[in-house]
Amino acid sequence: MRRIWAALLLLGAAPAPVVQSQLLLTTDAPRLADYGLFDAAGHPAPGVQPYTLNTPLFSDGAEKFRFAWLPPGTKAQYRALGALAFPVGTVLVKRFAFPADLRQPAKDVRPIETRLLIHRPAGWVALSYVEQDGGAVLRRAGMKVPVEFIDKAGRAQAIDYAVPNQNQCKTCHQDGEAITPIGPTAGNLNGSLHGTGPNQLMTWATSGRLARLPADGWPRLARWDNAAEPLNARARAYLAVNCAHCHSRGGFASNSGLYLVPEEVTPAHLGVLKRPVAAGRGSGGHEFSILPGQPDKSILLHRMTSSEPGIMMPQFGRALAHDEGNALIRKWIAAMPDPADSAPAAAAAP
Repeated sequence: MRRIWAALLLLGAAPAPVVQSQLLLTTDAPRLADYGLFDAAGHPAPGVQPYTLNTPLFSDGAEKFRFAWLPPGTKAQYRALGALAFPVGTVLVKRFAFPADLRQPAKDVRPIETRLLIHRPAGWVALSYVEQDGGAVLRRAGMKVPVEFIDKAGRAQAIDYAVPNQNQCKTCHQDGEAITPIGPTAGNLNGSLHGTGPNQLMTWATSGRLARLPADGWPRLARWDNAAEPLNARARAYLAVNCAHCHSRGGFASNSGLYLVPEEVTPAHLGVLKRPVAAGRGSGGHEFSILPGQPDKSILLHRMTSSEPGIMMPQFGRALAHDEGNALIRKWIAAMPDPADSAPAAAAAP
């Protein structure tokens, strides 16, 4: 990941930018550059710190680079569940880019957009800035950006990458009536930056950016693509990151009864032998969200593998199915014991 980020940064010694904290609090700036979060070559301003997640959201194979800026003298507060509690003035940054060939992620990288989540006094505000000649500009209504690349299987892909409109941002970041961050939870930050070095939670705490970190017992979200970790932990992490922002009790799909947050333990709420609230073509003719041992008869996988509008899940943020992620969920469901195998034997006929 460090090599990928380095490929996006041009060599040079431009003056360090200064984050415009008051502008961030009050104004939806027309240009990303107005906020002073990055210099003209893409280098982050002092105090704009990178972070990585154990399991990130799939976005059609885009590389993503995450940063956090907290106003000087402020700290985030540790929480075991949900995102850390960030102070007013915080900016969470996510930059999207596509390599020409996903098998060579540090080569010929094309920046696409930068999304900001800004914590203002009235709550969080989501803004999307799209790259164009002269710098990234605000796009409230969203837009489609044609992107071509070679995927990890060596296939040529041509997609219309979807920059979300503000309503779509609110849908995914909904928690009850409020907008909230999704990715930077204690469990998903509980790992090393870029996979090497000290633990990020500890680094944030010792640098003065995180308060109330317990001495131990931190939750940890597994890395979905690490085969050395337990299958159940990997699958649950993948579903938590890619689905639970809507499929939670406070999310957009709260009425579905399917809750995929990491702390959920009730099998039916995880989809096991759960019938859909509303049947339709999204079910694919299947009866249960998850039929243990039968991935091809499970609605969950049917919707994850589809790229057809009205069927595919997640419904926003992707044009392509994620082959590797779907293979993980297929393996997870296939490994679940078939309920018929544990049913009591029928009484013998007299």
